[in-house]
Amino acid sequence: MASQLFKTKSIDKLLAEAADAEHRLRRTLGPWSLTALGIGAIIGTGIFILTGTAAAGEELQVHSIWKAPVLDLLLHGRNALGTGGRPGAGPGIALSFLMVALVCALAGLCYAELASMIPIAGSAYTYAYATLGEVIAWIIGWDLILEYAVSNMAVAVGFSAYIDSLLRGFGIHLPRQFMGPIFVAGERTGSYFNLPGFLIVMIISVILVLGIRESAGANNIMVMVKIIAILIFVFAASRHIEPSNWKPFMPNGWQGVLTGGAIVFFTYIGFDSVSTAAEECKQPQRDVPFGIIASLVVCALLYISVAIVLTGIQHWQALRNAAPVANALQAIGLPQVQRWVTIGALTGMLSSLLVFQLGQARVWFAMSRDGLLPRAFTKVHPRFRTPHISTWAAGLFVAIPAGIFDIGTLADLSNIGTLFAFVLVSLGVIVLRHRQPNHPRKFRTPWVPVIPLLAILCCLILMASLPLETWARFVVWLAIGLMIYFTYSKRHSEFGSDPHALEPHPAPDP
Repeated sequence: MASQLFKTKSIDKLLAEAADAEHRLRRTLGPWSLTALGIGAIIGTGIFILTGTAAAGEELQVHSIWKAPVLDLLLHGRNALGTGGRPGAGPGIALSFLMVALVCALAGLCYAELASMIPIAGSAYTYAYATLGEVIAWIIGWDLILEYAVSNMAVAVGFSAYIDSLLRGFGIHLPRQFMGPIFVAGERTGSYFNLPGFLIVMIISVILVLGIRESAGANNIMVMVKIIAILIFVFAASRHIEPSNWKPFMPNGWQGVLTGGAIVFFTYIGFDSVSTAAEECKQPQRDVPFGIIASLVVCALLYISVAIVLTGIQHWQALRNAAPVANALQAIGLPQVQRWVTIGALTGMLSSLLVFQLGQARVWFAMSRDGLLPRAFTKVHPRFRTPHISTWAAGLFVAIPAGIFDIGTLADLSNIGTLFAFVLVSLGVIVLRHRQPNHPRKFRTPWVPVIPLLAILCCLILMASLPLETWARFVVWLAIGLMIYFTYSKRHSEFGSDPHALEPHPAPDP
């Protein structure tokens, strides 16, 4: 049993299975399409909201031990309860975005190396199977399903609310019973079903089934619109900058910059989704690392630009509100630019939905190919060459809960799941450098093991900054996953169904 749990799958075997004609996906993506996928996943509505929140700071009401960050509980015990707050970064929020980009780059470099070695669908799940063993691969695959699903449930509900507000602004009032989730915070709302939230996920699923080229093309358009909207804000608002608003640049010192970084860190999550499309790239060993790093660089430049302009047009203390960018534009007399911000927010939601649904379907596909999920999910459409069964399953897995529940309170599950994946990928780089040091690598993470260890440390600190209830929900999700693994997946995996496949780990390269 122990032999199977920690049995790894050879890289050569993974590559051979991906090349199998029956399950082969269409390779059409190039480096810029991959970069657009990364940008589509990373930049959402957070750029227009969290920038102001992190600059102005926030007050926290922590009246329950379950709501307290784990790190605060470890450092201060029950003294962590009560009224607290995070000091604002002020104009120094630009430094927060730069700092967080560098931290994400640590994990991004580790992803780039493994992606160049194992250009297979499944991202961190596949990397774990090749480095840490079957049970760890199952845990991270189950974790990725949670990450992508919960994130998209929250985005679908938010998109529905945004569309409803937009239509009401034009005097269009759709039936309330079909415009919101049935339950919010455990209470019935009177709605029958959140129809817009359900429909947008299913429309995205149709696009994904039609083909990776069509999906990437749609994402490219949305990313272009989103970037144009951001640039319009930057250039139009920059003419109204008052340099006095930047003084002092760091009103709360480095403590404010660091806490601002903790708030905005999660706006960078999504670059890892580039690696889920590795099997659909023309030259994955070269293009996937390029897409990961390039998307981080582009998004960092956009985030920093928005931060500099926003804190320049309005004093940082005035940004503590639900719509800091919109209110700042109203204050300087540019309501027309707000329309572009609205368009940018909507396309940000759509592109994020598309990329994360693509990533989730590829994880289902990869786990099914290894027997850890039912084999039906490995089926590839004969015409479109997409994993259509996995795509529809992933779509329904997100769309139905989005129609019933308000998932916003569970959004931190996506954050902790992503950070956990970063930890295992970084660890996988160290393991493969030890076991197979001479295996071809088109991209090599510099300064191993220093870079991976720094990535692991940063991710663990950020995981500890999440509330205790998020950790409890995460543990429950993993426990459910392990029950499924031991009752189904372990017996149906390649190693479980074929005892002869259980061989010792390959010896390290000479």
